[in-house]
Amino acid sequence: MFHFLFLLPHADQYALLRLTKYLTFRSGGAVLTALFVAFWIGPALIRWLKVKQGKGQPIRSDGPQRHIVEKQGTPTMGGLLILIPVLVATLLWADLSNAYVWIVMLVTLSYGLLGFADDYLKVAKRSSQGVSGRLRLLVEFGVAFLATWLIMQVEAPDQSGVLAVPFFKSVLLQLGLWFLLVGGFVIAGAANAVNFTDGLDGLAIMPVMIAAGAFVLIAYLVGNEKFSTYLQLDYIKDTGELAVFLAALIGAGLGFLWYNAPPAMVFMGDTGSLPLGGALGAVAVAVKHEIVLAIVGGLFVFETVSVIVQVISFKLTGKRVFRMAPIHHHYEQLGWKEPTIVIRFWIVAVVLALVGLATLKLR
Repeated sequence: MFHFLFLLPHADQYALLRLTKYLTFRSGGAVLTALFVAFWIGPALIRWLKVKQGKGQPIRSDGPQRHIVEKQGTPTMGGLLILIPVLVATLLWADLSNAYVWIVMLVTLSYGLLGFADDYLKVAKRSSQGVSGRLRLLVEFGVAFLATWLIMQVEAPDQSGVLAVPFFKSVLLQLGLWFLLVGGFVIAGAANAVNFTDGLDGLAIMPVMIAAGAFVLIAYLVGNEKFSTYLQLDYIKDTGELAVFLAALIGAGLGFLWYNAPPAMVFMGDTGSLPLGGALGAVAVAVKHEIVLAIVGGLFVFETVSVIVQVISFKLTGKRVFRMAPIHHHYEQLGWKEPTIVIRFWIVAVVLALVGLATLKLR
């Protein structure tokens, strides 16, 4: 908005302002703006959360016992420290006439409100139980289906309802309205996958930023007709603008990590994990790289699968596959130190992102 209202009209008069016409420059501006806003509001927001929450986020009694001692009193709802900078930076630097930007923002803010309500109930009741599971899933999938339907309306008719398969340049599955189920599952699934991963200081936010960085490149290439043709990708008009939103997410994530690095001063809570995952899922649906998201975000998939396997195994056999789920708690129970788990998982996230990006050329 700032760019189009104040800078672009004068771009022809001042050479320096011509840079604002470029998507790459505006993406850089979004990173720095979000980072600055996060640093600016961070200390005051954390103090406010501490005052309002008192004892901080309720710690799971069935979780690792050291968490009860070490993490007690740390406030939650730190996702606000991500959502506010993302919103400000996107409004300042993105083209607000772009429908894809608004659809992804719809998912982000809706999931953010849901997560905030969940965190609020947990703090108010001093319990690890927030919004009921059924209501939570109903809202998540309702928003996800709506966002998928809106994306299908914005897309070109020959691309609507199509699922692209990586590694194959001409394999496009025309699913029609069935694509609503695929898109809805991707968005809601990504939200919950990031939520499962958020269990250690700094564990979730860095892989989210890594995945967002990968999709900055994907969105830029897919939304550029010249580059998409060269790489034999499906050109999807206007999706390049999502690079600005993702760049803002990276900047906000860096700012949040400053306060979330071990020992964390604040937890993101569901206020942050749900909208972050939902945003990645919505972008993946918009740029037709849903399957690639499963590769780039493979760490989140692994965390989710560990929970599913643990639950199914216990219900069917009464035995647990892992000492504790999600999988990062399993490694805690094996004696790994928290920083060791976090950094090694970051390394895994980087490797998976590189593998996912390799699909852009291996066709």
